[in-house]
Amino acid sequence: MRHHNSVFHALLKHVPWGVFDRLVDKHQADHRVRQLTSKSQFLALLFGQLSGATSLREIEAGLMSHSARLYHVGGHPVARSTLADANAKRPAGLFAELFAHMAAVAGRPARRQLADAVRILDATRVQLSSLSSGWVDTVKGARAIKLHIVFDPRVDAPLAAAFTGQRTNDITPAKAMPVEPGMTYVFDLAYYDFAWWAELDAKGCRVVSRLKSHTHLEVTAEQPISEGGSILSDRIGLLPQRMARSRRNPFADPVREITVRIATGKLIRLLTNDLDAPAQEIAELYKERWQIELFFKWIKQNLKIRHFLGTSENAVRIQVFVALIAYLLLRAAQATQKTIKQPLAFARLVRLNIMHRRSIDTLKTPPPPKYDDRQMILSLCPA
Repeated sequence: MRHHNSVFHALLKHVPWGVFDRLVDKHQADHRVRQLTSKSQFLALLFGQLSGATSLREIEAGLMSHSARLYHVGGHPVARSTLADANAKRPAGLFAELFAHMAAVAGRPARRQLADAVRILDATRVQLSSLSSGWVDTVKGARAIKLHIVFDPRVDAPLAAAFTGQRTNDITPAKAMPVEPGMTYVFDLAYYDFAWWAELDAKGCRVVSRLKSHTHLEVTAEQPISEGGSILSDRIGLLPQRMARSRRNPFADPVREITVRIATGKLIRLLTNDLDAPAQEIAELYKERWQIELFFKWIKQNLKIRHFLGTSENAVRIQVFVALIAYLLLRAAQATQKTIKQPLAFARLVRLNIMHRRSIDTLKTPPPPKYDDRQMILSLCPA
């Protein structure tokens, strides 16, 4: 019978362990460590994410029950108190940089086709418990942080992530991110900043967003539209020359306003600096923004960022970055097979078979009976 390693082992093949080791040395994460190495910590947290464990106690029990198979992945059982100490003290930057490297690799196919490359920007609030007081903003009695994501809908993966307090405007971390020339950036009204739009435009980026109702466009040209479609108007014009406090608007180039009736019947005004693309293409680009909302919903329902294993800022950051890494590993592993096309179904099957010795491409089929089982079946069958 052909030998198979565990499903967990198959997923870990997509981790760039050479990069991980260099990051451990860079951050001195294993300096004076006697028991739990950074790799063992990482494996334990990944096991918790992929197996659906909701507490340190569940991770400890799960690893202990599969201790015989941890050897093949380079791990071993861990005590929950030791893991808790590591999450509180080990540098979160190690896992942040590992995620950044893996995300960059995931985004390479899109960069080979720059004309079609899209980046969607958005943020979501991640609720924390009352035990996380002291470093978390409290708004209307709710403690939460903001997770800011740059998402690539072409490869269905996050490419960058940042944390802020929930009082921080979304545009603040967006301005700090590096701009990729020639890219298409799609975002909503939370990123309403003419100066930032001008910076993107100056670097050859295509911008697709919305106009606020009070923003007046000085129309210079009307473009033809198809009758009976969702596009109600297509106009080229200039944004207001003056901003608040009589400041001159830095975005002086012509822009385009496309009025669209969406499925709910609501009218929205889309803005873009692309004066040539079909209006329907711009509308479809903005519609793709829904994919990042689905991503936020998916990770909150299927990865463990609702119940945190620690209360310190460092522990929360580590857990979120490991969750994002787990997402990338699931997407990479799913791409190696063709039988399971739904990400949710694939994640559930991985969870159920995480430590079983099975090939990734056979998760949907029943495992073959063991030798003893076949012998029993044959003995019960008449000659």
